[in-house]
Amino acid sequence: MTNALLRAEHLTKRFGGLAAVNDVSIDLVFGQIHAVIGPNGAGKSTLTNLLSGDLALTSGRMVLGDQDITGWPMERISRQGIGRSFQKTNVFLPLSVFENVRLAAHFDLAQTQQAIRLAKLEHQAQTVASNMSHGEQRQLEIAMCLATQPQVLILDEPLAGMGTVEAKRMIELLHTLKANHAILLIEHDMDAVFALADVLTVMVNGQVIASGTPENVRADATVQAAYLGDAHE
Repeated sequence: MTNALLRAEHLTKRFGGLAAVNDVSIDLVFGQIHAVIGPNGAGKSTLTNLLSGDLALTSGRMVLGDQDITGWPMERISRQGIGRSFQKTNVFLPLSVFENVRLAAHFDLAQTQQAIRLAKLEHQAQTVASNMSHGEQRQLEIAMCLATQPQVLILDEPLAGMGTVEAKRMIELLHTLKANHAILLIEHDMDAVFALADVLTVMVNGQVIASGTPENVRADATVQAAYLGDAHE
């Protein structure tokens, strides 16, 4: 038994006869980044939707702290302390950084200011989102997520589409955030994954084929054959 903040046990999601997620168990521990990798169609995004309450479980159990949150709707899960970002940037382009974050914080000024500071966007608080680079908009989305004061952060490909400089800045931000959160990271950038992950889980066809330290997973012959070998060709 780990000191997991969020425990997901035997999660399964079926769409008709297809098991998009099949008997997946995962622990998210405070102060750790748990990365989940796998080829397209592995079930990673479905897993994030299950953990955030955006999709209902077919079967399985989720426990946050000492509270069973199985079957809770997304809004209730969010209020309980699970925040998430999405694959596609989800910000209000005509609004400033401050206005975007204030909306996410339900107009709480202290929460707004804290989230902007944590996301390292103080110098851009009055910048209109449409004038920001792609990487800066991803930072803004994380600020909006932080405005809800989550304990658990579920981040779906936060480095997607970034250049080297912006990716480095995002990696530094995630390193900082993990000190006060349990983080689930879905990411295709293998350099970022191995720079960030404390625990690494590999999914293929909706199932976990390996989980452990990044070093052990990288050396796993099954993982190399199914994913990592192909990823570096």
